[in-house]
Amino acid sequence: MTSMLRLKSRRFAPAALIACAWLALATFANAQEITVQNEAGATVKLTAADIAALPHQDVSVDDHGKTVKFSGVPLTLVLEKGGVSLGGDSLRGKRMATCLLVGAADQYHVVFALPELDPGFTDRVILLADKTDGHPLDSKEGAFRIVVPGEKRMARWVRQVTSLKIVPVQ
Repeated sequence: MTSMLRLKSRRFAPAALIACAWLALATFANAQEITVQNEAGATVKLTAADIAALPHQDVSVDDHGKTVKFSGVPLTLVLEKGGVSLGGDSLRGKRMATCLLVGAADQYHVVFALPELDPGFTDRVILLADKTDGHPLDSKEGAFRIVVPGEKRMARWVRQVTSLKIVPVQ
């Protein structure tokens, strides 16, 4: 009986490996893009190539006692590519009570109020980073990571970013 189970498990093993590899590849492919959803509910998928083509900025930050240089795209540019208007007089009235919900592959979520991002309200630039110290982010961080220079705690420095969704509070 035991030898029969071994024989069956040997036949099953290659199929299981192929299924696991396909799932891992599909997960990796999805991690290489970000879905941006604007206030109207319209979504735009941006690939790693789309993000790489946008103007990048570098920022050096203290990451647990070590200086790290992140390179990425200002989050405002990514949102604009996704159909979210910022700057000028676009933030007034009800839009002042609107947030950006950032989602990660591990279901971690954080919120930014739109005025925290809007260049009409702040000079701080929040990055959607795709490189650290000149190299692509590692698999633990995913293809994209939020970097918020100047924050005392890194709780909103989301790793493995997969979605950016505009959400009204009221």
